[in-house]
Amino acid sequence: MASRPSRRTAIVVALVTVVVAVGAGIGVLALRRDGADDTASAPPPVTTTKVTRTDLSDSRSLDGTLGFGPERVVKGTGEGIVTRLPKVGDTVARGKPLYWVNDRPVPVLFGDTPLFRTLDKPGLVGSDVRIVWDNLKALGYATGTQPTRAKDGTKIDPGRALLTDALVAAIKKWQQALDLEPTGRIEVGQAVVLSGPVRVSAVKALPGDPVAGDLLAVTEKAKLVTVAVEATEVATIRVGAAVAVTLPDSSEIPGRVASISHTVQGGGPDAGAGQDGPPKVDVLVTPVKAADVAKLDAASVQVTFTTSTRKNVLTVPVGALVALREGGHALQLPDGGLLAVETGMFSRGLVEVSGAGVTEGLQVVTAG
Repeated sequence: MASRPSRRTAIVVALVTVVVAVGAGIGVLALRRDGADDTASAPPPVTTTKVTRTDLSDSRSLDGTLGFGPERVVKGTGEGIVTRLPKVGDTVARGKPLYWVNDRPVPVLFGDTPLFRTLDKPGLVGSDVRIVWDNLKALGYATGTQPTRAKDGTKIDPGRALLTDALVAAIKKWQQALDLEPTGRIEVGQAVVLSGPVRVSAVKALPGDPVAGDLLAVTEKAKLVTVAVEATEVATIRVGAAVAVTLPDSSEIPGRVASISHTVQGGGPDAGAGQDGPPKVDVLVTPVKAADVAKLDAASVQVTFTTSTRKNVLTVPVGALVALREGGHALQLPDGGLLAVETGMFSRGLVEVSGAGVTEGLQVVTAG
């Protein structure tokens, strides 16, 4: 009989415990719900930026090779036996011997026209005479003045010159300085014409070989970078343009475009090994300071060309652009409004923007 009240009492205690627990749980849920509502009602943080005015540049980086540039083969002409040749690495200046034939020095003249005939008779007119006149004048010889008309009265073009008595006298003095017989006469093969100061990169002949043939190869005297640029893109590069050269140690040095080749390589069905892909043109770049590459004989580098520039334009970070469903872009204002814009150049994370209401200093929303 005593066990019944005890069982009833236990049941009542259990029910009370459940009710208390449920009540506590409801209280906890209520507190959590209230807290969640407080968090949801707080606005999310917004990151803004200003429309700024600056210069934008479009650039691209291409692989290049530091060295002395492409080789050019020097061929001997005329008759005789090669008796002396320079060494690889030798440099040759205007008026100085490059090699010897029959023990006679063959000096270098600078220009773009070879000496194609014997110069021995005053009155001759031609571009070859102009080469001799320009070089001897540059070497300090008294070449006299050049007339504007030949002996027969015809006008002499600026790229040509007249073989005058004064020029013949200058030739004789030059020959004496080279320990040659001062004849005042220059025959084919007695001087070699090159585009400028050169460095001997290879010797292809031996003493005792006939002079008529490949004698040696030369490169530019100063180090430069050769960059192969696709022929369709080379029009955006200008001679004299400033570039940035990144060296193997990741340092960056200034350079300038020295020349653009007119020879297109590769791209055809007969392209050889290493000439696959689109046709390309060699662009030569010279470091502004030779000391920047003094310790490098050859290296793979990168050259950054600036292809176009937009000056004094309004810009925002690319993350500030909002793509519109109907097309185009807009900027979002801090109050949620949208301002339609026209986009221009993209460069280094910035984009050029314009349109009604777009002003310098305008606050806009950007991606965080």
